[in-house]
This record gives sequence, structure tokens and C-alpha cells, in this order.
Amino acid sequence: MKAENCIDIFEKAINNYHIADDVYQSFNNPFESGTIENTMYQKSWIDTVQWHYEDIIRDPNIQADEGMVMKRKIDKSNQHRTDVVEQLDDYYISLFKDVVTNSAAKLNTESPGWVVDRISILCLKIYHMQEQVDRTDADNKHKQQCLNKLNVLLEQKEDISKSFNDLLDEIQKGEKQIKVYRQMKMYNDDTLNPVLYKK
Repeated sequence: MKAENCIDIFEKAINNYHIADDVYQSFNNPFESGTIENTMYQKSWIDTVQWHYEDIIRDPNIQADEGMVMKRKIDKSNQHRTDVVEQLDDYYISLFKDVVTNSAAKLNTESPGWVVDRISILCLKIYHMQEQVDRTDADNKHKQQCLNKLNVLLEQKEDISKSFNDLLDEIQKGEKQIKVYRQMKMYNDDTLNPVLYKK
């Protein structure tokens, strides 16, 4: 599951979400349960819904109670996002479990799962910047500024795709090692004092 495969699935999820373009729509994963494709699609869907949750909460006219509900949705979404990234790391750890790592193997700054997370968010940025470029109700100055930004994002997609594929190749050759730090969100830790840290 290299960068190109991830991007194809992410773009499918983003496009499918925007058919209804509603954070409350039902989630239908087209990929078989238990497959890495299913997990990748779920990852992108979570990110896409959260992107639009954040649009809602940034509305200056949002009511305080509605804003609090949305904040809790974003917190829950962030935890789901982290959970799925950990599933992706488990996939890559399993994929390379038989690789013999050489003694000089170095660590990467990010695990494969978190690089995939960055690619997913980048696909969302590209989708929404392209929307701005394609607007018929915007002036040329705005569209040109967005086109300039879009070109940077597309270049970034090429760069991160190559870097990710290189990382996977280096892990396969034993030149890089995977080390995963499980993320712990304090607001989801049941061992914390419930008075100080309310869910």
C-alpha cells in the first residue's frame, strides 16, 4: 500500500462524501471489512467529516451550546483518527515483521501511519483549494491566488508521495526501522480524576 494506492482511496472517499456534503450522512465503506483498503477509506472519511465539523464551529454566529456539541464531536473524531492511524501502523509493522533490520538502521521522524495521515489531510486541502479555483462567483484575483496555492499543494503531494515510498523501500531493505509511540489523549483517559478531566 504505497502512496499512490492511498491517494486513490482518499480521493474516492472525499468525492463520495461531497455527493451529499453533509456531516450527518450515513457512512458506507465500499471496501471489504478487515482489508487495508477499508481502513484507508475509513481514515479519509473521518478526516473529511472532521474538516467540515471545523467549518461549522468556525461560524461566528454559532450558538454556544451548538459550539460545545461540535467541540465534543471534534474531540471524539480526533480520537477515532488516532485509533485508525494506529491500525495503519499495525498494518505496516505486520507487513515488515520478517525484515532483518541492519545495525545502522535509523529511525524516521514519523511512523508510516502518521505519514499516511499527512497524505490524507493533504488530499483534503487539494480538493477544497481546487473548489476555490473552479468557483464561477469569485474574481480572478482570488482564483489566481488559490491556483498558486493549489500548485504548491500538488508539488507537496508529489514530494510526500516520493518520500513515503522511499521510506517503505528503506524499511523493506532494513535501512530504516519502525518505532511506534501510542498516542494518549488525556480527555479519554479513564484513570484521570473525573473532577479535573470531564469527558
